[in-house]
Amino acid sequence: MADCVVGVVQKLTTRERPESKCEYGDSAASPGLTSTVGSVRHPDSTMSSRAAVACCLRLPVLSARTALRSGQRLRSGHSAAFCSHRNLNVQAATEQAGKLKSVDDLPGPSWSTTLYWLFVKGFSDKGHLLQCLQKSLYGPIWRSRFGPFDMVNVASPELIAQVIQQEGRYPVRIELPHWKEYRDLRGQAYGLHVDTGPEWHRIRSVLNPKLLKPQAVSAFAPIIHQVVGDLLQRVELLRSRSQDRATVLDLAAELYKFGFEGISSVLFETRLGCLQEEIPEDTLRFIAAVNKMLTLSDMVILFPRWSRSILPFWGHFVQAWDDLYDVAQKLIDRRMCEIEARLLSGEPVEGTYLAYLLSSDKLSRAEVYISVTELILGGVDTTSNTLSWALYHLARDCRVQDRLYRELDSVCPSKQQPTTEHLSRMPYLKAVVKETLRLYPVVPGNGRFISENEVIVSNYWFPKKTQFHLCHYAACHDEAEFVKAEDFVPERWLHTQAPSSHGDRATPGFYQHHPYSFIPFGVGVRACVGKRLAEMEMHFALSRLIQHYRVEPEHGAPLIQPKTRTLLIPSKPINLRFLPRA
Repeated sequence: MADCVVGVVQKLTTRERPESKCEYGDSAASPGLTSTVGSVRHPDSTMSSRAAVACCLRLPVLSARTALRSGQRLRSGHSAAFCSHRNLNVQAATEQAGKLKSVDDLPGPSWSTTLYWLFVKGFSDKGHLLQCLQKSLYGPIWRSRFGPFDMVNVASPELIAQVIQQEGRYPVRIELPHWKEYRDLRGQAYGLHVDTGPEWHRIRSVLNPKLLKPQAVSAFAPIIHQVVGDLLQRVELLRSRSQDRATVLDLAAELYKFGFEGISSVLFETRLGCLQEEIPEDTLRFIAAVNKMLTLSDMVILFPRWSRSILPFWGHFVQAWDDLYDVAQKLIDRRMCEIEARLLSGEPVEGTYLAYLLSSDKLSRAEVYISVTELILGGVDTTSNTLSWALYHLARDCRVQDRLYRELDSVCPSKQQPTTEHLSRMPYLKAVVKETLRLYPVVPGNGRFISENEVIVSNYWFPKKTQFHLCHYAACHDEAEFVKAEDFVPERWLHTQAPSSHGDRATPGFYQHHPYSFIPFGVGVRACVGKRLAEMEMHFALSRLIQHYRVEPEHGAPLIQPKTRTLLIPSKPINLRFLPRA
């Protein structure tokens, strides 16, 4: 296959490249921190890699800069806390260190208390709730230590903002030494999740333009609509096969296939057949390898190197990455052949993201292989989990579903396929997605490993190489930030209306909140690279599903709570009835 990629391969060779300015970022998610205190990693170790990549595709969030530019006024005290440490440097931190408390002064649970919570009280799969419990006991900042793991937890938007504002030019979520070891073993490029510093910055500068500029992302709309069309056909097939000819069982599993097909169609510029009745063998191998690698990644890091000759985890981890890389390389090489054939025949090269990467001279071929593979890893969970929870709540709240349908029908009557321009006139659709992500952030917390400077947070001084855990779930569910925080209220994102005792009206600004109380997809230079693509996928899929079906819970279905398995996922299968609209 390499023989047919002569022209493209000549451009895709490793070279030194000048550093370019990066206007965007990638996901700040750091896994494992949200599931248990025991899953917190030592700064020289790592956190769970599943969530580290699961956030690569995330929706945009309201940054403080945007909020302030739009004239939004923070509640009293927020502004001062928000901006107070923006320009701290090493010298200033050192001068103040003698006047401030240290990490040793932080409150926090003992080792025995942590064990009790995890294995006696049942918080091992309820790490999101453990955040809230610990915040209620210790306040908005506390320390977690469990064996070799040491973590500073921050759970208020003011403190989260202070940490992020001091993260430096090249922020680090957390190190992934086992991923790096695999890359070294196979002689591969490091890629977005392993590289740090200027090299990470260079790669992000190449990946950003086609995924974060609205006009560039709009070019993917026809591809996404094709995949959404296949999802509608799949839903119709499954409901027709059910006993009541309406119920779709384990909806999250079907939406996972949709998310996989959608991101693959963009990145590989080819359909993998995830929504077909008979899924191709290589596609099944790739899907299985994704799940296997992300699951084993958590285990590999827990065991010492000498155990690899005894335990099978490292070998299976390596094999999973081999399968991922092999399938991705085949698909990319196939596309390279097509591009080269068109160039040789003088035909124009059609394509979007992969064609852009392959025809540029800014990444080596090895970097294209690993970058596309890693983007795939992060492109599924956001879409599938968020759509599952959104449909679950719409099915149980007729008021919200009816209002959403009325908006869809007014903008796109007669089930007209929405365009990106139509989406700009659907504020309630966007509010439903935002409210879903507030209640169920895909990654309930993320990390910041501050390696460049000393840091001051609240009245504490922290040295370099302090690992912070940003407790987003606790911030998103704080009654001080969100009225009726446990309720599904999309109106809170419209800022003008809200269910109340005053005729469904609310005072303007009633739902104001600190901008850092809702950042499930990161912010700043590490904000998620694929957030706009994920947003478009979810908006198109949810709008067309509600256009075609009224969604109801399965008869006698129980309430479903989330659980933490690195990501925040449904604790039980979500089964819903899809009733065709006239």
